[in-house]
Amino acid sequence: MVAAMRVVVCVSLWLSVCQVGGSHIPAKMNRTIQSLLQHYRISNKDKFNGKPVFSREPMAGRLETKKVFMGGVLETYEKLIGHMLNELPTPSPETAGSQGGPAAAIPAAPGTASDDGSQAGRTVREDLNYILKKVQELRRHHYQEQDKLLQELRTLGHIQMHNPAIQSKALWELSWLYEEASSLSDTIRMQRRRRRRRQARRVKIHLGA
Repeated sequence: MVAAMRVVVCVSLWLSVCQVGGSHIPAKMNRTIQSLLQHYRISNKDKFNGKPVFSREPMAGRLETKKVFMGGVLETYEKLIGHMLNELPTPSPETAGSQGGPAAAIPAAPGTASDDGSQAGRTVREDLNYILKKVQELRRHHYQEQDKLLQELRTLGHIQMHNPAIQSKALWELSWLYEEASSLSDTIRMQRRRRRRRQARRVKIHLGA
């Protein structure tokens, strides 16, 4: 039940963000999420308790920060949906042949219809696999660079802090890394200044016109 609550809040947040954004979420995906929400149903009190699964704070930051965060969010969705699939009961041969029994079938959401005009035969497993495929496609086509960065950040967490060899090598590498970090900070600051100057010039030109 706890897992179901977490999933519903998670999917609800994603759906609301997609709806605000406009046209990026396919209609079929929207309908599939709505159907899954009928299966993973929780009370409004639990759904709107002010504790989203994913914080929206990083989305208020710079574009680079947003992309890294969204790469992590998509990876988390892959793991979460995979866990949800593993929690489903294994369908029997009879159930699999008939596209799922009563426990697996999802009732049609009010006012919605599937591509073939009927949702009665759709199963939770089929819908979850469809959502998983869409998340994987988005991550594979647009977030590969962010995935690599996240992997590197995880590697930092496994550095052996008590290893004397690691301590010595880290000190030896500190000079050039400190120089790189300082130079990067200066570069970002100069880019921001140039961006502000360009924006100011555009405003002057617009006002002068």
